[in-house]
Amino acid sequence: MYPIWTLGLYVRNIVLNSLSRGLNLRRLILVLAFSTTLITFLNSYYSSYQVQKQQLIDKTLNNHKAYAAKLVSATDNFLLTAQQQLAYVGKILEDDFNNQGLINSEADRLRLQTNSFNSTIIVNAQGDILGVSPKSLKLQNRKVDSFGTKAALSYRTPMISEPYISMAGNLLIFMSQPLFDKQSNFIGYIGGTLYLKRASILNELLQVHYYQDGSYLYVVDENHRLLYHPDKSRIGEQVFDNQVIEEVLKGNAGTQLVTNSKGVEMLAGYAPMTVAPWGVVTQRPLESTLAPLDDLMWQVFIKTAPIGVLTFILIWVLARLIAQPLRQLAETANTLDRPSTSLELTQIRSWYFESNELRKAMLKGVGLLQSKIGLLRQEAQTDPLTCLHNRRSLDMQISHLIAQRCPFAVLAIDIDHFKRVNDEFGHDIGDVVLQSLAKILLDVTRDSDVVARTGGEEFIVIMPRVEAKRAYQLAERLRMRVSESYIDPVGCINVSIGISGWPIEQLSIDEVFKLADQALYQAKKTGRNRSVVDATYSQDLAPVSEPSILE
Repeated sequence: MYPIWTLGLYVRNIVLNSLSRGLNLRRLILVLAFSTTLITFLNSYYSSYQVQKQQLIDKTLNNHKAYAAKLVSATDNFLLTAQQQLAYVGKILEDDFNNQGLINSEADRLRLQTNSFNSTIIVNAQGDILGVSPKSLKLQNRKVDSFGTKAALSYRTPMISEPYISMAGNLLIFMSQPLFDKQSNFIGYIGGTLYLKRASILNELLQVHYYQDGSYLYVVDENHRLLYHPDKSRIGEQVFDNQVIEEVLKGNAGTQLVTNSKGVEMLAGYAPMTVAPWGVVTQRPLESTLAPLDDLMWQVFIKTAPIGVLTFILIWVLARLIAQPLRQLAETANTLDRPSTSLELTQIRSWYFESNELRKAMLKGVGLLQSKIGLLRQEAQTDPLTCLHNRRSLDMQISHLIAQRCPFAVLAIDIDHFKRVNDEFGHDIGDVVLQSLAKILLDVTRDSDVVARTGGEEFIVIMPRVEAKRAYQLAERLRMRVSESYIDPVGCINVSIGISGWPIEQLSIDEVFKLADQALYQAKKTGRNRSVVDATYSQDLAPVSEPSILE
């Protein structure tokens, strides 16, 4: 991984040097190009590693699952063969069970003709041991006194016992076949043992899987007891809180990534047996499985490094070529006010689409700039929620009317109980109400009127050349339209309106607005949902000849 770190440090140094000297377009393109290429390379390398890793894990898990199934099949076949041997000898003994010589010879033959059993025993119905092989066990003419031998007397069926300590002190599994006379009376049984901690055919069958890389297998019975394990000191140990053992004893075959008792991550495959209630688990350390992958990825890096270097050189050259026209355009951008700028722009060799389009855009820059300024001016004068005039725009419109000495009426509008709307339906619905009221205001007023939102639920309407009477009529028409308009989900709302106008007794515009607010307050105070004209305005404003706004 050293070359990758070196490359990363190189890119970091480019960035730091560029920042210390001030980023220009060429350096920025180089930094971005190198960074993108490096990130892409590292991402591809990492993705390839992860894919290869998962493939190795999946392959190992499937192999162990298949091997566990194979060992289960072999062990099942061995147990079936052993039971068949017991059954065959049992048929011979049933015909002449009182022949002691036959009992002794069959006990020896059963043990010696194959290596299926470590010892054999023949017992009568009373639990007396009639024959045993080898004789060194010194059990003949004794009563059975162990778990397996007693269980065989009780069950009187073909049986494979749980592990137990025999009368001779060996940890073993006992297999038995009952014997019956011609009248189907139980007369005894013949049995064979498999030693778990000493050499036996079961050990030889399972030891084949043991490797030096840490792979091993074990066999567990229905009581979570280890019947086989490479570490013989663990044979007979009961293991709990192991997910693999729990699954295989449920009769499930599968694979899992587990951590063994020594804290080592293992890839395990498991399968249950059919002849006996046992499970076989084969597993391999994850570290051993992934060991070849590190060498493989190093070889991949060595193979791709030359191409990577050539790619970086090509990026360097292309970055310089791309940056040159853009740098010239950037330098020209500082001289847009000079008469020669247009000629300089046309002489720049913009050899690719983006720089050519940028050059065209710069030639049109002044016009676009003015358009942008106009748009920003409009946004600065518009309320973003209702798209009505805001306070700044309203002041500009009023200043224009005053400069022309044009009289106008002022309608101060406020939504009744708007706080209740926000509290009951939320501020989002409150915004919908404000937008709906704005639309109604625009529908009712003339094009020459100025409609503005000056606060939360407060609106102002300026009506040029309208006297008090007509202003009141418009206010009432507006109030009725609002009260009749259904706004989902609020329903119908009401507004209160205060009316004043300019000029009144040479009052300032601030004083006129204050009179409109006082009239609005009076409308609120006297019951809401009504229009009130300021008394001073209704008495002193001279009528103005203008077509009715209600027409």
